[in-house]
Amino acid sequence: MQKRKKDIWLLILYILRKISLSISFIFYITFFITCADNSEISYTTYCNPINIDYTYSIVNTSKGLSYRSGADPTVVEFRGEYYMFVTRSFGYWHSNDLRNWNFIRPQSWYFESSNAPTAWSFKDSILIALGNPSGWQSIIYTDNPKVGTWKSIPALVPFTLHDPALFVDDDGRVFVYEGSSNVYPIKGAELDPNNYFLPIGGFRDLIKLNPEKHGWERFGENHSDTVVSGFIEGPWMTKYNDKYYFQYAAPGTEWNIYGDGVYISDSPLGPFTYGKYNPFSYKPGGFITGAGHGSTVKDSYGNYWHFGTTVVGINYKFERRIVQFPAGFDEDGQLYTNTAYGDYPYYHPTTKKRDREDWFTGWMLLSYQKPVTASSYQSDLIPENVVDENIKTFWVAKTNTKNEWIIIDLENECEVKAFQINYSDYKSNIFGKRDTIYHQYLLDYSSDGNDWNVLVDKTNNLEDVPNDYVELSSSKKVRYIRFTNYHVPTPNLAISGLRIFGNGLGTRPEKPFMFNVVRDNDRRDAELKWSRVKNVQGYNIYFGIALNKLYNSILVYTDTTIQLKCLNVDAQYFFSVESFNENGISQRTNVKKID
Repeated sequence: MQKRKKDIWLLILYILRKISLSISFIFYITFFITCADNSEISYTTYCNPINIDYTYSIVNTSKGLSYRSGADPTVVEFRGEYYMFVTRSFGYWHSNDLRNWNFIRPQSWYFESSNAPTAWSFKDSILIALGNPSGWQSIIYTDNPKVGTWKSIPALVPFTLHDPALFVDDDGRVFVYEGSSNVYPIKGAELDPNNYFLPIGGFRDLIKLNPEKHGWERFGENHSDTVVSGFIEGPWMTKYNDKYYFQYAAPGTEWNIYGDGVYISDSPLGPFTYGKYNPFSYKPGGFITGAGHGSTVKDSYGNYWHFGTTVVGINYKFERRIVQFPAGFDEDGQLYTNTAYGDYPYYHPTTKKRDREDWFTGWMLLSYQKPVTASSYQSDLIPENVVDENIKTFWVAKTNTKNEWIIIDLENECEVKAFQINYSDYKSNIFGKRDTIYHQYLLDYSSDGNDWNVLVDKTNNLEDVPNDYVELSSSKKVRYIRFTNYHVPTPNLAISGLRIFGNGLGTRPEKPFMFNVVRDNDRRDAELKWSRVKNVQGYNIYFGIALNKLYNSILVYTDTTIQLKCLNVDAQYFFSVESFNENGISQRTNVKKID
């Protein structure tokens, strides 16, 4: 009925246009059609890590370490569009929708690029603070970022900028924050826009780590390093309901537990109160891990998004990618991100806001630990690595020619809706930003492994797609998926994840049982246990500081016991767990409370 009404109105609109009625009248009819049809709002999806043409680092050229890296994203809105600035990228990216990003090679930029550039809209320009690797500290601006005609403020900033952040308040006052250290705190100062953005007064210490009370600020994989102090870095400021949310990253970008915390104040320079629900952005498990050193931006529909850094760490510890999570503030002003199933497909809005838990599509991972065959492989870089949900392991074919292929058997027919191909840089020998990089492949499907039909044809693609994600226009019933290589820009064809998403046609698992949580004598730690569930891929643990605020999550694939070491000493916690497989997600267990 809704479609029939829409067709009638479209016919009326066509007639009105034919008889040349006024443009304004046609506008109102068009608006009415849009409103009448809002029950059929369409959404597109995306999948982390985001698929942009990451720059190959030049930092380790002398050591022959070739790897892409994207980290420390600053995303800002300017004239209704968005710009993303990333560490050492020889430029930046532009988007109309926070989903599709195009690289801009600006007319003027630092050749060696910059570490953690920060930006903010100021009057009718974008203002950027740069910590340049050569040692120069400066502020630049442009009113034409699409071309990149950047101009320098005629004064050098008289202080060192490490991981800087700019913030322009509603009254036009400008502030800068900086810091990246396991010794010194993050500092801040007000700048004078009428005097070359020089500091008004001196810098003041704002926040520092307190790992004795904040478990998540401890260094190492899974917060396991008891010797090295964690780093505090990557500040960012968001103003919400007249409160200032001062965000920071800890404890180290190379670890799976890299996350973001927040302090809150009534003033841009404090004093600040620690958010006892920290970390608010946290993703220690899954295909990608890490969710720190980010920026929080509001889109045109009122949704908040938090961009952060995830670690790859194969070729070098600072080999990284960019991630994007839904974010927001609850009715109590608590800042959150949603990282549950955060490397599965999520909806991206086109017309309206969504509630916190409505972003996940419910499309499950169909390819996990499924049988794999390949045309060839090198040494122990075996085909099974593309389905193990570990970005640090990968398959390498013997050649990089179009004769190489890999087939995944889903074992049963499934409704396939999307896929993601994550290429890996194995002995790539590429450095810097090149315009000649592209990937070409063919993806086809079969029900019996003999008769094949084209699923996606990118054999003529000329774009650089290192983490290519494709949502199908309509779902397909599929058992076998075959990837055939046509071109890679690297000497080796290497893939760390060929991830197939959709829904199985079987039964979702039962919820876990015998779930128990015990807080250790060290109140920063807790042990979680539950009984293994049949026909399960993994489990997702939710926790938070209130019964209705289980905002943090951890995904595990096989374990039924985990040691959680990210708790705050002075907070009580609530926990629940669910199981999942390719067919769906179970109900959650009853919530367990620990004081």
